[in-house]
Amino acid sequence: MLYSLARPILFSMAPERAHEVSLLLLKSTYKLGVMRQKIQPKPVLCMGIEFANPVGLAAGLDKNGEYIDALASMGFGFLEVGTVTPRPQAGNPHPRLFRIPEAKAIINRMGFNNHGVDQLIKNIKAARYKGILGINIGKNADTPVEQATTDYLICLEKVYNYASYVTVNISSPNTKNLRSLQSGAALTDLLQQLKKRQLELAEQYQHYVPLVLKVAPDLTASDVKFIASQLIQFKIDGLIVTNTTLARDGVENLKHGDETGGLSGAPVFERSTACLEVFAKQLQGRVPLIGVGGILSGEQALAKQQAGAQLVQLYSGLIYTGPQLVRDCVDAMTTV
Repeated sequence: MLYSLARPILFSMAPERAHEVSLLLLKSTYKLGVMRQKIQPKPVLCMGIEFANPVGLAAGLDKNGEYIDALASMGFGFLEVGTVTPRPQAGNPHPRLFRIPEAKAIINRMGFNNHGVDQLIKNIKAARYKGILGINIGKNADTPVEQATTDYLICLEKVYNYASYVTVNISSPNTKNLRSLQSGAALTDLLQQLKKRQLELAEQYQHYVPLVLKVAPDLTASDVKFIASQLIQFKIDGLIVTNTTLARDGVENLKHGDETGGLSGAPVFERSTACLEVFAKQLQGRVPLIGVGGILSGEQALAKQQAGAQLVQLYSGLIYTGPQLVRDCVDAMTTV
């Protein structure tokens, strides 16, 4: 109810300003005890972790871990913060976030704007949240892609002891050449080095933190086959399918539909779910799958589950439908 009242006001603001105001409002209502959506635990075991329920928050909403406790009050089974980079960076020039309400879509070219990994860790330490927390890591924009592995290793080492799992984001379209890491020798080298360091850190801290890869929906059949083989070879613990798309299906001829960046929301649902199905067939249960992309209803969350996902994540759908979406998705996925 609160969101239905706030949405027209928020949608009258510039999208990035509305994003900031939404999070501040959420934090205020949380502190007042107004925003506490109680959802009965519906435990799911995935990657060796027991999740309170199968519906999580996708990375990107809380890049710096500044709103963890408030977001947890929405009833998520897990949260993912980031994407975070070794050093703070401003991201791409404004404007860089665009709503397309007619299609329930968003285009963003944010460019991993964040305060850096050290600040993220400070914010995590200050939070009261004790649930499952994923930390999404990336590379700085000015780091040559040939040296990207170094950035990912820096972030992995720093966040390891604070994360329930760590997501390696090589699929954002908004950092130059980042998606080239999804193929060939670049992917092999990245996964090999990250896996080696993960096992060393597990020994150092005496606990194992799963490593997850996040991929784009704009993959060919041969891309999927290669990525799947690499996941199995290096024993990567999970796969998030998918990030935003460069395609513009469903937003052609709409205002902002031709903006540069990644498209999310309703138009990406079919593409990301099809990609999920292909990975599920290729992996045959050997790597757990997390479905994300275009979920705006409980039925769509269930469709992700039926396509092979053990867990799902929400982001753009929350902007168009509000916190009730979390409950709807939990109910749909756990009453089958």
